[in-house]
Amino acid sequence: MSFTIAIDGPAAAGKGTISKAVASHFGFAHLDTGLLYRAVGARTLDGTDPIEAAKALVAEDLEADNLRSPEVAQAASKVAVIAEVRAALIDFQRAFARRSGGAVLDGRDIGTVICPNAEAKLFVTASAEVRAERRYLELSDKDIDISREQVLADVKERDARDMERAEAPLKPAADAVVIDTSDLAIDAAVAKAIAAIKARRET
Repeated sequence: MSFTIAIDGPAAAGKGTISKAVASHFGFAHLDTGLLYRAVGARTLDGTDPIEAAKALVAEDLEADNLRSPEVAQAASKVAVIAEVRAALIDFQRAFARRSGGAVLDGRDIGTVICPNAEAKLFVTASAEVRAERRYLELSDKDIDISREQVLADVKERDARDMERAEAPLKPAADAVVIDTSDLAIDAAVAKAIAAIKARRET
């Protein structure tokens, strides 16, 4: 039996942490679809054509050490606006979503484009300022030299690119449960997500 949980939202809203916790709670497989775009973006930094990189993507590419760097994050956002790149990665994501035993996918267009028929949909968000501070602390822990102001600018730039792109813009699905984590502790956010999914499983 398959059960698909689609979790969307902007960068640093907490969707990755919530998705992993949800997958662990229900015993489902988890896919961070943003890693697909980060892996393609990383390849483009070496001069590879983004469409060719997307078509040639293999599972090992998702394990590269540099996928969480600011440079790769920006490259990922840029390749994500390319229709041919998105098309090349859709089949991989949809196959994962319908695997037996259940699946959790997090990204930016899971509930709207990749899995519009997902049994449960969440949209995890937070203010740009809160998300920028989270990302700044995360990068600082990795000794990446960057200012708070630059991180906030990067977050706002990425939000604009993700929300305004012609292909699969970032937005909540009409039937998604919206969870704003701006003032929520992670445990409370996870509990809210699990409760929303349980409600959908029981209907």
